Amino acid sequence: MAVAQAFKFHPIMKKRRHSVHPLQRLLDYGHQYRQQIWLATGCSILNKLFDLAPPALIGIAVDVVVKQQDSIIAQLGVKDVFGQFLILSFLTVIVWILESIFEYAYARLWRNLAQNVQHNLRLDAYKHLQELELAYFEERSTGGLMSILSDDINQLERFLDVGANDLIQVATTVVIIGGAFFVLAPSVAWMALLPMPFILWGSLAYQQLLAPRYADVREKVGFLNSRLSNNISGITTIKSFTAETYEASRLKIESEGYRRSNTKAIRLSAAFVPLIRMLILVGFTALLLYGGMAAVAGKMSVGTYSVLIFLIQRLLWPLTRLGDTFDQYQRAMASTSRVMNLLDTPIAIHTGDIALPIEQVRGEVQFKNVTFAYQDRFPVVVNLSLDIPAGKTIAIVGSTGSGKSTLVKLLLRLYEVKRGMITLDGIEIQDLKLQDLRRCIGLVSQDVFLFHGTVAENIAYGSFNASEPEIIMAAKVAEAHEFIMELPQGYETIVGERGQKLSGGQRQRIAIARAVLKNPPILILDEATSAVDNETEAAIQRSLERITVDRTTIAIAHRLSTIRNADCIYVMEHGKLVESGTHEQLLEQDSIYASLWRVQSGLK
Repeated sequence: MAVAQAFKFHPIMKKRRHSVHPLQRLLDYGHQYRQQIWLATGCSILNKLFDLAPPALIGIAVDVVVKQQDSIIAQLGVKDVFGQFLILSFLTVIVWILESIFEYAYARLWRNLAQNVQHNLRLDAYKHLQELELAYFEERSTGGLMSILSDDINQLERFLDVGANDLIQVATTVVIIGGAFFVLAPSVAWMALLPMPFILWGSLAYQQLLAPRYADVREKVGFLNSRLSNNISGITTIKSFTAETYEASRLKIESEGYRRSNTKAIRLSAAFVPLIRMLILVGFTALLLYGGMAAVAGKMSVGTYSVLIFLIQRLLWPLTRLGDTFDQYQRAMASTSRVMNLLDTPIAIHTGDIALPIEQVRGEVQFKNVTFAYQDRFPVVVNLSLDIPAGKTIAIVGSTGSGKSTLVKLLLRLYEVKRGMITLDGIEIQDLKLQDLRRCIGLVSQDVFLFHGTVAENIAYGSFNASEPEIIMAAKVAEAHEFIMELPQGYETIVGERGQKLSGGQRQRIAIARAVLKNPPILILDEATSAVDNETEAAIQRSLERITVDRTTIAIAHRLSTIRNADCIYVMEHGKLVESGTHEQLLEQDSIYASLWRVQSGLK
């Protein structure tokens, strides 16, 4: 998280980060695991050292069989053949035990490292995602973001679990066995190692060819997940419009794109092992022929020849696994780029430094010459000035698209104003701590979102320490208690994802209860009664009249009957204030508001 936080405040660094190799970016992120990485690496190397020891022991055993009292061990003072084999047996047991111990150690260390990185990276990415402005989410699909937080991080975990150890052990094998060849048989060592430069060059070339293909695979899986996420969320609409066949065909297109992208990568990666195998054949055949002739001519001992034959297989055959390892590596690097690019995304809305305890908030809000436009669009709020006195109820009305709800988003700093300023109790909201600002505002939106959980949990959302009596009292104020008690498990009833088990009116009343429980100094009602019937609306209005006393209330409404008692009503058109006054004053002006009133009340 520290790395992610560092990125937020250094835009120049961010640009530089995108040009850095994904592996380096991953290592930079994982600096906190440096000790665990070194320990796991050490265990992998030691395991490979002991894994390479048995061929040497076999060569010594052959030497004992052939030379007996003149063997290598005999030269150390043990002439008895049985004693020599006892020593070899003891060394074999020690080597195998140590190999097993270090295999257990590296497996546990790498897997735990993979789990820790996966866990922390997902949390850091999610926390960073939460801090991004709404505009970021409007430009990206939920499925694509889910793909990064789930699939890409899981791909990285799979590489750290297995692939990292494979790369280290292959490198260890090359160094140890290559050195052994030059010590034991320098005359034929070059033959055995002849394929190595070509194998390494081929591996690097394949890596460069595979990288863009796997980047495309990760992009395609993001598109596929986006389609699946949208379709599952919109299953009711799909069914009601009998669009199952149409959506299945659209999913087929995305899945086919993902399949084709994978096929291109597989076509290339599958050729790696056969090509490497042909290169290995060259080195193995050369050693088999020329080494054998050297042993027959007495230039090389039979034991040494046996060791070399075993070692070259231990050297060259593991290289065939480089295909799978590089395959994992490239998939992981493609995923790393996507995750790190998310972490590198700059935070557009930064918190201020001024604390504003909720008990000190009076609730006076002022919009001063505010202008705002969504990205690449015309301004929806134009040079708007608006005063909202503390403790008063004001209403904002106007046609759809006039900018009413945008004012709420600007006040909550979900978006930043382009020009002008907004103040709370005389303090510019950009200077306030973001949590303090949003904590003192309670929002009841027309688009109610309930989380999968119980009714009580959804009412207490944001007021997590609320007691059961407080939850019930808030529900009663919101006229929700009666229908909640009729649910199968009352307040413990599961509402389903997005509250799909409840009606629109029930969801809205739970949202009102949530705001009531929060007890904020400023209450915003954005079409808060749009989804309820007339009887429920009247009951909610009575409740709202009680909870808005001595509280700054901003009510946005299309139904003018719900705001006729407001202290002041503002009328917006095309992002500008065109009228203001009480209900009676606006009727006397006989303009836009009066016309809307006559239409809704049936007088016209």
